[in-house]
Amino acid sequence: MKKTFFLILPFQMLLFTAYAQTETMPFGKIDPSDLTLSEASFEKDANAMVLFDKADVYFDQNFDIIMERHKRIKIFNEKGKDEANVRLEYYSGGHYEDLFSLQAQTINNRDGKPTITKLERKQIFTEIIDKNRTALVFTFPDVQPGSIVEFKYQWKTPSYGNFPSWVFQSKIPVRYSELRTSVPDMLYYKIQQRVHQPFCKNKSMSESKSIPNGANSLGYNVNIRLLALQNVPSLSDEPFMTSRNDNLQSVSFQLTEIKPIGGFTQTYIDTWQKVAGMLADDEDFGAQFKKKLQEEDVIVAKAKALKSNDEKIAFLFNEVRNSMKWNDVDVWYTNDGISKAWQKKTGNSTEINLILYRLLKLAEVGNVYPMIVSTRSNGRVNIAFPWLRQFNRTVVYIPVDSTRKYILDASNKYQLYNSIPDNLLNSYGLSLNKDNKTYNLINISCPNTSRKNIFITADIKPDGKINGNAKIYDFDYHKMNSVRLYKTEGEEKFKEWLTEKDNSIKIKNMKIEGVDVDSLPLQELLDFEMELKGVDGDYIYFNPNLFTSLRTNPFLTENRSTVVDFGHKKKYTLTASYGIPPNYLADALPKSLNLVMPDKSISFQRIVSNSEGQIIVRYVIDFKKALYVQDEYPLLRQFYKQMFEMLNEQIVLKKS
Repeated sequence: MKKTFFLILPFQMLLFTAYAQTETMPFGKIDPSDLTLSEASFEKDANAMVLFDKADVYFDQNFDIIMERHKRIKIFNEKGKDEANVRLEYYSGGHYEDLFSLQAQTINNRDGKPTITKLERKQIFTEIIDKNRTALVFTFPDVQPGSIVEFKYQWKTPSYGNFPSWVFQSKIPVRYSELRTSVPDMLYYKIQQRVHQPFCKNKSMSESKSIPNGANSLGYNVNIRLLALQNVPSLSDEPFMTSRNDNLQSVSFQLTEIKPIGGFTQTYIDTWQKVAGMLADDEDFGAQFKKKLQEEDVIVAKAKALKSNDEKIAFLFNEVRNSMKWNDVDVWYTNDGISKAWQKKTGNSTEINLILYRLLKLAEVGNVYPMIVSTRSNGRVNIAFPWLRQFNRTVVYIPVDSTRKYILDASNKYQLYNSIPDNLLNSYGLSLNKDNKTYNLINISCPNTSRKNIFITADIKPDGKINGNAKIYDFDYHKMNSVRLYKTEGEEKFKEWLTEKDNSIKIKNMKIEGVDVDSLPLQELLDFEMELKGVDGDYIYFNPNLFTSLRTNPFLTENRSTVVDFGHKKKYTLTASYGIPPNYLADALPKSLNLVMPDKSISFQRIVSNSEGQIIVRYVIDFKKALYVQDEYPLLRQFYKQMFEMLNEQIVLKKS
């Protein structure tokens, strides 16, 4: 929100700034023990550690919000030198944010004494990301294992609603992290904490201040809050993890009230209705809806000539997806505008999808709305915290009825028009009907099950080789992932992925069908050869679980820090027939069984039979649930342990 002063009379605000925390030190002053520090005591295998990260947030005499930040990092080894590369992004458009007074330096231990190498101004690069965002980018000089690097800067915003969030946790361990806020009692902020370890400091205090008013003065209080964590472990990447932003320990602030001295309290809680209303009037969003596209009439006429809305949607989606190139920029607003982006045939994700939105509206396919969303890497939308900066992309939303909807993202070359983008699942979108001035929060989830069916026919040879063919049918998300990998990595890498990099399996011939037809599954037709390792003359051992991508258990660690998010429901079916070589009999077959999670969210069925020289195997793994919170992880891990033991159980053949 824009700043509105709450006094007509001129005033000045005295600053309150506090330092001297024992866990931190002034810029350039080094604890000798940190110079010789060789590891993090609470995470000994770390490549680097944040010694401290400290912020002091207050209001200056103009009632601008100021943040003074000082961060210091210890580099332990060569891998830790990545921490010497720093990128500081801020919203510079209209001076909504400013970043200034940046200083940085490297401290090395030379003969027991600290040697300082300062970062020169010419080594700081300013990157203009787009018309709203800027980044300061630099690399610390003279960095080596054992170095300490530190930087400090000031950040400013004139907007009361842009109070900075604070993240205590990092991808490397943090020895100490502190946030100090000083807020005049005319402003009230709701604090949202996502912290699961106890604060080592959690203090509140108040200090009286006054504003000169001629011969008199107006008194008020500054509410001071100090929050700190120590020995914060690194947040490492975990299998099926959501965004790091969803999991890092942090605090956020939302402006709720302004109470002028001697005035009436004004409520400033943002609502989703207000956020959407701002979007509808924004020059880089709502104003784009009526911008004309070059030769749009020709495209719309072709779409209108089609019989059904589904055909029109598919046609226009593919037209935009195939015509436009995404520039890898994800923001909720347009940069060049949709007319220029269409002319250039390149644009950010919002420009591409607003182009699609306009064409769909002109083609009169029914209810069509632009919808701002947050991608998986950006983080889940917190619906209790109405804030535009949670979003980083726009898509097109078409509700058909209570059970069917389209969510279209033409910026993804491998997206199917009839599948909800998988990087948007399990979050929320905000759809806008500008004509009726109505706005809705949409829960983005997929009720359908994504299927993968594998059929194998093979013969086992006496010399321990298997020759056979496989037919793999990938539907929905399985298809999108396979097509993306095939087109971006090439055929050889795709073969490696199909075999899970098992060098004993050689794909001799491969034929791919259905790549460019959205309504058909992807078919991978394979001729393969496999050299079995378990052969000793009288016995042949082999695992029938091939081409499922389910040979390695991802959940081996005992503890889990983050939610398990599979994205969507899925189902794998393997049906295989293996011919037994002459003079061999089945000596040991895995038992047919059913394994079910206690909450029935995952089931595994295995059927194995031996008939007329053929071993018939059928596996069905059905995932009926997409999300598992940390408390559910022990049961999930135990189920996976049992399931993968069964998936990898071998069949034994014995020479008769």
